[in-house]
Amino acid sequence: MQPPARAQKPEFPWWLAVAVAIAVVAAVGIAGSDLYRQVFATVAKGIGITVFVTVVGFALASALGLGVALMALSGSAWLRQIARFYVEIIRGVPILVLLFWIAFAGAPAFVAGWNFVTAPLQQAGWMDALIVRDISLLWRAIMALTIGYSAFIAEVFRAGIQSVDAGQIEAAKALGLSRLQRFRLIVFPQAVRTILPPLGNDFVAMVKDSSLVSVLGVADITQMGKIYASGSFRFFETYSIVAYIYLILTVGLSLALRALERRLRRQHARS
Repeated sequence: MQPPARAQKPEFPWWLAVAVAIAVVAAVGIAGSDLYRQVFATVAKGIGITVFVTVVGFALASALGLGVALMALSGSAWLRQIARFYVEIIRGVPILVLLFWIAFAGAPAFVAGWNFVTAPLQQAGWMDALIVRDISLLWRAIMALTIGYSAFIAEVFRAGIQSVDAGQIEAAKALGLSRLQRFRLIVFPQAVRTILPPLGNDFVAMVKDSSLVSVLGVADITQMGKIYASGSFRFFETYSIVAYIYLILTVGLSLALRALERRLRRQHARS
């Protein structure tokens, strides 16, 4: 008979201690330098836009991704094929290319389609014609990130929903629960534990990919850094500050998500 395996003692997060020490030293250096303070004050003006683009884009991508995942798991072969087509095509296009396409091809096509559909209302004087400039570059960027990430998030939701034991779903059917009730009360609460880690990784990735919106002139962190560096030629100082801010955001989010995962695991172990 083998002795029971001893629980492994959790390791001290030396990497985090070193990272925090470096962050503190960098913060002291920024506070003690007039140049770095000026760069930081300029670049930090884009934090709000970066957070807004990330939060709104991820929320919309999650909603769209959940819808695509449910289509992929539906009983209709047509819906499954449409969902698979969407996921494979969107995942095959780089985010930057999708950003340009949505901004400069998709938005004009949407405006033309909208004006065609609403032409009778416009002729009656009930509404004005929509022009491309009415759709801001900020929202075009958000839509591009939403569409791009929704394909990856759809696969995360699909895998998480399929990980739920089929026996529990059959038991819920035997109890007379409707399809919506089974999903809301049985499937989704259990799938969350599987979904959360990869979903958190996608959220952190979107924080970084939100920097791509700077190519459209959206005033995020990266764009503010580009403007300052091009005017002052202080490229090392500027992009060091840009990297520092992104690291604070992404590492902080990663730690918060890990803490949430541990809390969910403890709650599941007690239940």
